[in-house]
Amino acid sequence: MSQLPSPDTPLYNHTLPALESWLRQLGAVQERADPCLWDLHRPEWSARIELEVEELKVSWHADGRQCERHFPYGLSRADTEAAILAGP
Repeated sequence: MSQLPSPDTPLYNHTLPALESWLRQLGAVQERADPCLWDLHRPEWSARIELEVEELKVSWHADGRQCERHFPYGLSRADTEAAILAGP
């Protein structure tokens, strides 16, 4: 498992294995067919996380509604994690 930089480190300073390790620690599951796609499930919502070229895209699904946000890789891992786990 890749060691993670400090939480205040921007995502662009994480290696791909570190980003994948972080997503696994959050409980996300990587899709076999497309390794850039991850699914994260919580009791109140589910989310699809996409590792895109310029940003991290998160699409939450809750109560039949969808909410989508884009997070630039310049954000810290801590801020991005807090935003993802806050849900839609």
